[in-house]
Amino acid sequence: MTKRPDTPLLDTVDTPTDLRKLKPEQLRQLSDELRTEMIDAVGSTGGHLGSGLGVVELTVAIHYVFNTPEDRLIWDVGHQAYPHKIITGRRDRIRTLRQRGGLSGFTKRSESEYDPFGAAHSSTSISAGLGFAVANKLNDKPGKAIAVIGDGAMSAGMAYEAMNNAEQAGNRLIVILNDNDMSIAPPVGGLSAYLARMVSSSEYLGLRSLASKVANKIGRRVHSSLHKAEEYTRGMVTGGTLFEELGFYYVGPIDGHNLDHLIPVLENVRDSEQGPILVHVVTTKGKGYAPAEDSADKYHGVPKFDVVTGEKAKSKAGPPAYQNVFGETLAKLAETDKRICAITAAMPSGTGVDRFAKAHPDRAFDVGIAEQHGVTFAAGLAAQGMRPFAAIYSTFLQRAYDQVVHDVAIQNLPVRFAIDRAGLVGADGATHAGSFDVTYLASLPNFVVMAAADEAELVHMTYTAAEHDDGPIAFRYPRGNGIGVDMPETPQKLEIGKGRVVRGDAEKGGKVAILSLGARLEEAKKAADQLEAKGLTTTVADMRFAKPIDSELIRKLAASHDVLVTVEEASIGGLGAHVLTMASDEGLTDPDGSYGGLKIRTMRLPDVFLDHDDPVKQYDEAKLNAPHIVDTVLSALRHNSAGVAEARA
Repeated sequence: MTKRPDTPLLDTVDTPTDLRKLKPEQLRQLSDELRTEMIDAVGSTGGHLGSGLGVVELTVAIHYVFNTPEDRLIWDVGHQAYPHKIITGRRDRIRTLRQRGGLSGFTKRSESEYDPFGAAHSSTSISAGLGFAVANKLNDKPGKAIAVIGDGAMSAGMAYEAMNNAEQAGNRLIVILNDNDMSIAPPVGGLSAYLARMVSSSEYLGLRSLASKVANKIGRRVHSSLHKAEEYTRGMVTGGTLFEELGFYYVGPIDGHNLDHLIPVLENVRDSEQGPILVHVVTTKGKGYAPAEDSADKYHGVPKFDVVTGEKAKSKAGPPAYQNVFGETLAKLAETDKRICAITAAMPSGTGVDRFAKAHPDRAFDVGIAEQHGVTFAAGLAAQGMRPFAAIYSTFLQRAYDQVVHDVAIQNLPVRFAIDRAGLVGADGATHAGSFDVTYLASLPNFVVMAAADEAELVHMTYTAAEHDDGPIAFRYPRGNGIGVDMPETPQKLEIGKGRVVRGDAEKGGKVAILSLGARLEEAKKAADQLEAKGLTTTVADMRFAKPIDSELIRKLAASHDVLVTVEEASIGGLGAHVLTMASDEGLTDPDGSYGGLKIRTMRLPDVFLDHDDPVKQYDEAKLNAPHIVDTVLSALRHNSAGVAEARA
């Protein structure tokens, strides 16, 4: 009789409570099974892979040692939290990652009690962890806060701001620095593991505390000298002097894949009265999956792929990606204009700055996850006569809004903002959607704000921005590929504040005018086709500019059409709001003047945060596709007809 194979350990673990019932020697097998499960799941869904593979053992160790969810585990950014999701009751849904109605690709409070803090932007975990820790302290609750932050996220000033205030949390705050790229660590091996266990042990900490008390009795100066001597001695051995200066007790570096090292150190840290503590863990991004380990980006973000071969699903050849159009256009312009330079905040390939950097390495700057610094750095360059382009995702530019206002707009400095990922972004969901940039930039004095309808328009807007020296200028464009229009051989400098009519005649007029801003232009054209089929003559304008708006064109369209509809992939406060303000200020009315109500309808993103989904479905939910434009027009016409009839009666 064949012996039935043992049940996989992962099948016995639904929550960390189950995990903590295992023996320490079983954790290696569990980690291997967890890694396999994650690879298989992401292979079928796509998503972030390498970062999660790098923290499998760390995830198991944390949940094994700490009493989650009472002890609060906060993952910085959250894209490395897939293993965490699998062992916190969500394994049965892990193959719904980043799909409509499925699991988020990041941590999300509404998803699980094991996600105490939602995150998808980096460098927030220590601040949030400090909040949890201090709240527990004030309420005399026993729980600890564990913040896991990657070395890349440590390039943001916010992480250091939090660490500078962390002392008040005492031993309730533990920061785990997941070092998978930096070279700040000495070789990780038996000696460093021994030192980490030693300096985190209760015996060492108890002796340290006793020595501190004795030194205090001797005198403050002696106490300070002894403390500094011990601090720098450990710093020379372990590399933690920087963190000690910020008020943390440093432990590490330790091998983040060796559970025999991780478990005892985390147990010592858990039981310590010393704090706050920083544990320096060294991991390998993509660990345990050869294609990821061998890839340049460690399979950071991947489409669906074949688990056996690692071959990624190939998308059909099509139009160029918007970020590549920008990067290549800027690189070409920089060949003849030595003042042009490009700045990115840790997203060179995502913004196309990598292509610029390849051609002009001395004028490309990756400032790390430091958007605030990046914007003010660009302001300094502009003040000194350069032509800087700050290429930053819309959602990340939000992090530097004060610098945009104070350091750029008030001083009227010609910083060029290339705003990628404008509008809805699909699987990354609400945290990465570029919903608000038109509103938060077009409200600022001195700003020019453009939106590209297609990849050819992006070429023109990049050139227009390069040539604009009269103040700050921004141009936004969506995620993904263009629509396949013919690309211009020579870029055109656009007249500031002037739109274009792409269908119909502004002078001759018609029944309906659709004023489109940005990449909804194709949907506006489709809507025009459907309206024409209903006998409604329709003019379509690509407004190009959200600020300054083309007032002359709007007046012409208002005078020659019954209904104006604005369409944009942005929140309230954008083009539609500016057109309504103009209409209110100027008293625009129906063509015959008999009905004094405004004949303008605005279409924009709804006042909600839209969850992750296919982009087409997201725009359906937002009611910004062609059928919704048609419905809006028909509703406005019915309303206007009723209003006119009522006024005449």
